[in-house]
Amino acid sequence: MNIELSNEEFLIRFGERLKNLRIFKKLSYRQMAQRCDLDYSYISKIEKGQHNIQLTTGLELAKGLGVHPKELFDFEFPIDKYKTEM
Repeated sequence: MNIELSNEEFLIRFGERLKNLRIFKKLSYRQMAQRCDLDYSYISKIEKGQHNIQLTTGLELAKGLGVHPKELFDFEFPIDKYKTEM
């Protein structure tokens, strides 16, 4: 199993989910940044899967979108593909 690949894929899917929610809410990067007190370029990098965020950042993103934090993680991810044998 390639842990780096699974992490990278997860970050990409998380970023896609964030982007979809932001677009659905009709928010630009700058509007989103103002709502959650993060730099717009940082949000862009998260959406591209280029940053592994902290939980507190996830909370700020959820607040900025006006959604429950669990909504950020509502995406398909092939976890069975990455299970390890015990």
